[in-house]
Amino acid sequence: GSSILPVPTMKELLAVTANKKKRWSVHDRPPTPNLGSGRLSKVEMFLSTEELEVYRHSTAHILAQAVKELFPSAKLAIGPAIEDGFYYDFDFDRPFTPEDLDAIEKRMAEIVKRNLPIVRKELSREDAVRLFTGKGEDYKLELISELADSEAITVYEQGDFADLCRGPHLRYTGKAKAFKLLSIAGAYWRGNEKNKMLQRIYGTAFSTKDELKAHLDKLEEARKRDHRKLGKELELFSIQEEAGGGLVLWHPKGARVRKEIEDFWRDEHYKAGYELVFTPHIARLDIWKQSGHWDFYRENMYSPMDVEGIEYELKPMNCPFHIMIYNSSLKSYRDLPIRLAELGTVYRFERSGVLHGLMRVRGFTQDDAHIYCTREQLGEEIDRVIDFVLYILKTFGFSEFEAYLSTRPEKFVGEPVVWDEATQALKEGLERHNLAYQVDEGGGAFYGPKIDLKIKDCLGRSWQCSTIQVDFNLPEKFDVNYIGEDSKKHRPIMIHRALMGSLERFFGVLIEHYAGAFPTWLAPIQAVVMTITDKQISYADGVLDKLRKAGIRAELDRRNEKIGYKIREAQMQKVPYMLVVGDKEGLLR
Repeated sequence: GSSILPVPTMKELLAVTANKKKRWSVHDRPPTPNLGSGRLSKVEMFLSTEELEVYRHSTAHILAQAVKELFPSAKLAIGPAIEDGFYYDFDFDRPFTPEDLDAIEKRMAEIVKRNLPIVRKELSREDAVRLFTGKGEDYKLELISELADSEAITVYEQGDFADLCRGPHLRYTGKAKAFKLLSIAGAYWRGNEKNKMLQRIYGTAFSTKDELKAHLDKLEEARKRDHRKLGKELELFSIQEEAGGGLVLWHPKGARVRKEIEDFWRDEHYKAGYELVFTPHIARLDIWKQSGHWDFYRENMYSPMDVEGIEYELKPMNCPFHIMIYNSSLKSYRDLPIRLAELGTVYRFERSGVLHGLMRVRGFTQDDAHIYCTREQLGEEIDRVIDFVLYILKTFGFSEFEAYLSTRPEKFVGEPVVWDEATQALKEGLERHNLAYQVDEGGGAFYGPKIDLKIKDCLGRSWQCSTIQVDFNLPEKFDVNYIGEDSKKHRPIMIHRALMGSLERFFGVLIEHYAGAFPTWLAPIQAVVMTITDKQISYADGVLDKLRKAGIRAELDRRNEKIGYKIREAQMQKVPYMLVVGDKEGLLR
């Protein structure tokens, strides 16, 4: 304690810390699994995703029956199985309450105890209309009216309850024993905002109570990690209706994290041979008509604005600007590949019902890049991009990935042979990097095949981030070319590429992945100096100054509070390091 201890360098400080599932469609009419008779073991109970979906869909029917028994005036809409659970939509004259949810769940348990047979019946159109007219189920009648005359109409009954459904289902209600109702939300009938708003009850169901408990524990942990909750508690960001829904206000601490992400991103792009560009937030509407966005993407774009008699539009994409930069001078084959990258803010019209914290917003920043290369260079460029994607994501702490390869659809632009070459290059790139992938046959956009890469967070949840998209359309629309060795014009191949995707969304994933306790290199405050009494403030100011000069994001807590309180506050703010200064340090100048 005879002198100030050497302040660690940033390097020393940082060193201390440091399946697109196949889902069956009800239209496929798979045979009913044998889930209804006999005592089944955990292994026997669910052998496939299809069987689990049958179980969950049957539980949705039990939910609907419970609601009808408790609230006879409620009208039934639809109730499918979804990933990890199920839901059912109802038209009811008042909002459901949490107390209602408890009562509904208890009634579901009673229906399970009744062990009702679940019986499939095939009805004529007239009998189906008569049945649901008598029950006052208007939504079911609408669905029946849209069925083809040749299509069989099936109803599943359990006790006095009947529902229009293709099935299949469990054979008895008694087999659905591990379920939990989770929440209530609004949902437009058939997903159309012009239709009536219904009430959607969400639930989850698993084959055993142990699996259900594990899932509920995971949901509870997810609630604790909710980026909206932590974003407010840690003073990282806010979304305020006064400013506009879906528009993010980055607070000082969140801005610090964002700066670290952006600085790292920019530095690594220069190292990887990219040139960084900046482009405007608006442009003449003609550009978006030429690119095709106005025809194919108009519902997600804002209304044009008049600028001196010319229509301008907020940009939904960065692509046309990057093409214009490429086209601003003549390019030779010797210049290729050309890689242009931008942290470009774009604006998209998202309906208020789908906005969700940082995960779904109306204004966001894409870590966008466009690569222009020859056909011969395509394979190497895809390898470089995959390497880059994995390096960036692993640096942020992600190690598990899911990859999907989307191939040529029925309607497409470009030469089939070039499509085949591009698809093969994407496929080989995935295989060279030992990335397991699933093929989405015909799932590519009309302008090119693509790779989508999802990351898995610490809770095993998948998040879409990275995309590698080959584009044969925009080079044609904007007459993009280069002069080849034969002194003739040739069309380059264009690769769209995003590593993190939306910066806002990626930040939200980081918050939840780390529960707000970022690794030291990302932490908004890396160290807090704390004084025990006011006597040490002068000394503590010197420590703070040395930390900041060393490049460490540090603050001084000079409040007249007990040291235990200060430590607790720093812990709540997820600060990695706390430096406590007492008399032995503070009295020594």
